[in-house]
Amino acid sequence: MKIKLCGVRGSFQTSDAETKTFGTRTSCTMVVEDGELLILDAGSGIQHFNSINFSAKRVDILLTHLHMDHILGLGFFSPFFIPEQEVHIWGPKTSSQSLRTRLSRYLSPPLFPVLLRDLPCNLFFHEIGNAEFEINHFKIKSNYIIHPGPTIGFRVTGNHSVFTYMPDHEPALGRNGMIRNPKWISGFDIALNADILYHDAQYTSEEYQGKKGWGHSSIEDALQYASLCKVKNILLAHHDPAHSDDQLEKIYLNIKVISEGLTHYEVAKEGNEIDLP
Repeated sequence: MKIKLCGVRGSFQTSDAETKTFGTRTSCTMVVEDGELLILDAGSGIQHFNSINFSAKRVDILLTHLHMDHILGLGFFSPFFIPEQEVHIWGPKTSSQSLRTRLSRYLSPPLFPVLLRDLPCNLFFHEIGNAEFEINHFKIKSNYIIHPGPTIGFRVTGNHSVFTYMPDHEPALGRNGMIRNPKWISGFDIALNADILYHDAQYTSEEYQGKKGWGHSSIEDALQYASLCKVKNILLAHHDPAHSDDQLEKIYLNIKVISEGLTHYEVAKEGNEIDLP
């Protein structure tokens, strides 16, 4: 299983030179195995897809939620404009409006000039919640997790490896912080024993104190969460757009001092590729 990080910036895209090392584009990750591809989220990082040689008749996009930084790349997704191309979009189910209706709010004027209904591809929508399903040979489990609005995390199991994806997640939200009972830890079932957990780590612990309830994690909480879920490695991602490369370097240098004994971690960088056995 190969994991390519196409966009790791949180909330909105950056454009200045001070953020290029860790990346400027918003959430999008590609998972490839045996010639089959999954695209997790469709932020501006989905532009990386348009530069690869991919000729399969079917492509699948799995959306964790519909906040703009996770869907703003959809309008520029090249397979949408190829007749007969099969595109499947998977996203969180709600009790009010369909996934198609909610996405049409963005893919329609005045926000976007092309209507969703006018796309020439063969487009399919799949609404999911706490579910298990298969896409080609991938086995996928989805769970609702803590983040404003309906949001799901994904556990992707390939031939030999497990990758869990939770770019927006606030597991420590509550009166007394993170719950220790696995039965009540948000997303525990899809994170447990994963080979790699891709997880929200937008804030320092000091910043998080003024932003509780915004739906994001402190770096320290993300590491603690990974330890509780017994994951082998964690990719710390969804970097705050207000953090420059220099600031992130200093933040993570300090984290190394306090993270001994916790799960092994790496800092997500746009463009990085990770090979799982």
